[in-house]
Formats: sequence, structure tokens, C-alpha cells
Amino acid sequence: MRVTVLGTGAMGAGVAGSLLRAGHEVTVWNRSSERAAPLGDAGATVAETAADAVEHAEAVLLTLFDVDAVIDVLEHAAGEAPESAIWVQASTIGLEGTATVVQLAGKYGITLIEAMMLGTKGPAEQGKLTLLAAGPSTTIDAVRPVFEAIAVKTVVAGPEVGAGSALKLAANAWIASITAATAQSLTLAQTLGLDPSLFLEAIDGTASDSPYAHTKGAAMNEDSFAPQFALDGLRKDIRLMVDAASASGMSTTLLDALAAVYGSASADGHGNEDIAAVVTAFRPSA
Repeated sequence: MRVTVLGTGAMGAGVAGSLLRAGHEVTVWNRSSERAAPLGDAGATVAETAADAVEHAEAVLLTLFDVDAVIDVLEHAAGEAPESAIWVQASTIGLEGTATVVQLAGKYGITLIEAMMLGTKGPAEQGKLTLLAAGPSTTIDAVRPVFEAIAVKTVVAGPEVGAGSALKLAANAWIASITAATAQSLTLAQTLGLDPSLFLEAIDGTASDSPYAHTKGAAMNEDSFAPQFALDGLRKDIRLMVDAASASGMSTTLLDALAAVYGSASADGHGNEDIAAVVTAFRPSA
């Protein structure tokens, strides 16, 4: 298929690379053009503007940072794509942001579905994401070749755009929680005079075990924070979770605590590092 990827940050670049390997005809655009240039070397067409990028697209993937970026791109590019193009909203923008984008899609006559990406930089580059999709089943089926190139599993959350975003918030709440909990347990073990790796050894193979705890725990023990999922990106998502939970009447006690601990790590200069850097917020002051 002729696929356009708008936004080539860590996730968008990985997705574009996976699409190229699968044999799709890929066009990319990024506001900072230098971030899209390596994809040109890999075989993608690098467009100068978002409008140029969508001109011949059959599918358009929106892999942008926040709702403001998605709205800006839609305002500039929506009218330039073929009427038959399917736009796939894959940016984590929350429920209110998604509702705004749905309204814009209606305004411009865009066929819109969503496919929220569950995974980090590595799975995006390897074509091993899980997608949380929503929209009419026939429209989702029309872009299955795209989904199959970038993901190992697609979970259809519902027929209305917004269901995928809701499920993504729930999934990222789990990621935020388990990463912070791993950091807390490692630091508690260490401050009580133990080798923190003993915590990971203790849970290994038990009912409470998690591969994610071992992945992030190893990074924490090594102070290895090369970004797979940037801490400030997760902080943005936590704010969206708080907004959605508050609107539904749900308690935000745990989400507020997560916002505080990730905020502390960010304030100490770790915002552009991996979410594993949240461990720094638990360590005793020197």
C-alpha cells in the first residue's frame, strides 16, 4: 500500500522502517526534517510538507506527540489527501483530544480510525507492536496489511473511534505503575542493605513475576536510561489519564502519586531519558 507516516519520532520512525521492510511504498514527514532524513536513505520518500506527504496516500498514520500537533497537521494536510485515504490516528492524545480530532475528521470528510500503539521504540523498530484499534470493522480490515507490517497483535476495542484511546490510557497506567513499583522495590531493598538484584531474583518465576519488571529493573540497576519510552512522554500520558479518570468520577489517588514521582524524576533532569529513570525519584538524597 501507499502509506504516509506523519511524525518520525522514536515510534513513527520505527513504524516507517517496519513498513518499508514489508514492501509498502512509504512517504514520511516530520516537522524537524533532519529526523526524517535517515528514512530517506532506507527507501522512503521524504516530503517537505505534511500536505505533500499525503497527496497520493492510501493510508495515513498520525504518529505525533500530542493533540496540538495532530490538529495542526490535520488543518494543513486533510484537504490534500485522496478522498479514499484512510487516516489512522495513532498518537496518544486522550479522550478529549480524540473527540476533537473526530470532529475535525467530520469537518474535512476524512475516513478516520485509530490504532494506538502499545510498545516502545524497540518493538516499533521490529514490527512487534500491539495495536489497540477502533472504528468500523470494514475500514480496519482495509488497512490490515499496514497493521500486519508493524504489529504482532491487534486488539479491536470497539466500533467507535475513542475506544482505542481509552484502552491505551488503561494500558499505559499499568506500565507507569509497574515501572514505578519496580523502582520502589529495588530502592527499598538497597536502602535496607541488600543487593537490589535480589528483588528480581525473588519474584522470578512466581505468580507476581513480570518480564517488564526484569527489563526495566535491569536498566535501573545499571543506571542505563537510553530512551525507549521517554519519561516526559509518559508524564504527558499520566495527565491524560488523570483527566479521563476525573471526568468519569473515578478516584485518581494512585494516578496522582504516579504524576508526582515521575514529575520528581523529570525535575531532576531525567525527562528525556527512559521511564526507568523514575528510580532516581526513590533514591535517598545524598
